[in-house]
Amino acid sequence: MDGDALVDYEYPVLDPLPPKTQAEIIPSCDPTADDRLYHICITAISLAVMLILAILARRTKVRIGQKGLPSLLSPVNFLDHTQHKGLAVAVFGVLFCKLCGVVVSPNPLPFSTDSENKQNWLILALFYYPALYYPLLACGTLHNKVGYVLGSLLSWTHFSVLVWQKIDCPKTPQIHKYYSLFSSLPQIACLAFLSFQYPLLLFKGLKGTGRNNVTEDLHSSYYKDYVKRILKKKKPTKVSKSSTEKPKLTQRIIDAVKSYIYTPEEVFRFPLKLAISGVVSFISLYQMALLLVLTVVPTLQTARMGVNIEVVYLLSGFGITLSPDNAEVIRIVIYYMWCVEVCYISAMTLSCFVNLAMLMRSMVLHRSNLKGLYRGDIYNVYNCQRSIRPSRPALVCWMGYCSFTAAHLCFGMIIQTMVFFLCLLIAVFLIIIPVLHGQNLFLFKILWSMWSFWLMLLLVVIIQHITARFCFIKKTAGTRDLDNRGSLFLLTYLLFPVNVLIGVLLGLWRMVITALFNIVHLGRMDISLLNRNVEAFDPAYRCYAHYLKIEVSQSHPVMKAFCGMLLQSVGHEAKAAQRTRDAEEGIQLVQQDKKQHKVSSAKRARGHWQLLYTLVNNPSLVGTRKHFHRHTTESFVNGSLNRSTKEGSKKEGGTKDAQAASN
Repeated sequence: MDGDALVDYEYPVLDPLPPKTQAEIIPSCDPTADDRLYHICITAISLAVMLILAILARRTKVRIGQKGLPSLLSPVNFLDHTQHKGLAVAVFGVLFCKLCGVVVSPNPLPFSTDSENKQNWLILALFYYPALYYPLLACGTLHNKVGYVLGSLLSWTHFSVLVWQKIDCPKTPQIHKYYSLFSSLPQIACLAFLSFQYPLLLFKGLKGTGRNNVTEDLHSSYYKDYVKRILKKKKPTKVSKSSTEKPKLTQRIIDAVKSYIYTPEEVFRFPLKLAISGVVSFISLYQMALLLVLTVVPTLQTARMGVNIEVVYLLSGFGITLSPDNAEVIRIVIYYMWCVEVCYISAMTLSCFVNLAMLMRSMVLHRSNLKGLYRGDIYNVYNCQRSIRPSRPALVCWMGYCSFTAAHLCFGMIIQTMVFFLCLLIAVFLIIIPVLHGQNLFLFKILWSMWSFWLMLLLVVIIQHITARFCFIKKTAGTRDLDNRGSLFLLTYLLFPVNVLIGVLLGLWRMVITALFNIVHLGRMDISLLNRNVEAFDPAYRCYAHYLKIEVSQSHPVMKAFCGMLLQSVGHEAKAAQRTRDAEEGIQLVQQDKKQHKVSSAKRARGHWQLLYTLVNNPSLVGTRKHFHRHTTESFVNGSLNRSTKEGSKKEGGTKDAQAASN
């Protein structure tokens, strides 16, 4: 390397010469609220709370005449779309934050400081913390005032002790002095939400506006509103000329941006599992970004501040002479290390924004897939006809969907940061810095030495496009056809060797684009990274498809609306039977009952007609009919029979009838 060229660099003077800095030693801190004593007390309090809730649940079941175990064994109904999702989402957020702290902590459990058996204590901690935070979720199960009071006291205790500990010991020697403080912020936010939500539910319960019936899901108006919306007659829209034309570039860009922005709809509610998955994914994004920053950036800063004359001797030992002046060499090395630090922070920031955009896009796609499966559009999610019913793998995937989503996001963010960091290093040190300083243009010199080759490829591509546009395509009567076929075949033969080289470049570009696409979407489970025909080999997408099976088969809004109407009709029939018993008191009551029976029969007939209409037009039932058993899957487009296939089948049937008649 030319020494004079390096001297010509105008490096920014970050500091005259960095002084030697000593690493800050953070002593271990013991908060006033001892963690071991706190966990012993809170465990006892949680057991007492669970005992009280179990007694209340038992009394409630005895009072209403039910049998079986108390409902505390099922603290939340994950298949209920109408319930308040805040409590479950906050508890899962607290549990995930605690999991992130346990994984990097030297002592997974506060009861023991044995570092030799850390793996065994970590396994025990994975079951201890879900049991510890279980009462926070169980207090909202019974929907009564006692449960809300206990939930308020328990959430206030967790929140106040955690804040107390962080105020006492804001600095810890773990990874970074402020890592423990920053990583606990989402946990503090979730506990603060619980501390506010339980008193609010208690206040609503005292006013009588709270939800006291556990089976209110089927009686909710959400499902009826959903059915009314899909059965509502849509107004015909006039097709204008502008709608048939290809949209402009600006409009396409605006539509692409809108596809990544989730806007709530009037009659659609996300399943509880997806709500938990979204919040846990956001928390995992924050935790991974915090870990990646505080693990690497302070190390780079310490290394940059520790550059001294020894670095000059080290480079001289490898035969590298950056400058005859030692101070200039130190300044160059500091500048390069500062560029590496900027590249890493930029890569991590880019990864965060990419994952946020992917998270928003996933919410939009979740809604689209659920609505498609609700209306029977199987091919919107699956590549072949599937039965939407529970199964063993589907249930396992449904149980672990939220956990799998968080794990994929964490792993994807690590890979994205590494790849983006490598790409930015190449761009900065091979393109940006050489161009800014006008020196060491190695990459550009290599490309310039092959200028004739690149010019030849460019001219061949331009010639093929121009000849295809003006010589080999003709327009006649509004249609396009090939022209000058002889010249076309000759040019195809002559350009075969050059097109082989162009194909090599296209293969490299395809590899880069495919790698970047898969890396960007690595944290998403709602799309497959494989081809449509082999998407079953993608474990993440396979898990997502199985998850949708359970959600759609068990929480279909139309099914729940139908079940709610059945329960309501049973109640009306019981009331009608009671009225008939009292009809002996007067003829007027009998006449009113007859009118009501007439009205109910009319409603029943209309309901039967709507059911028949729905079954006939349900695309997911087309393949099960006897008339369409001979059709293949190619005859179906998005779950419905292709119109051309229908016409073809009619023609075939007509020809067969004609042949039979002639015979």
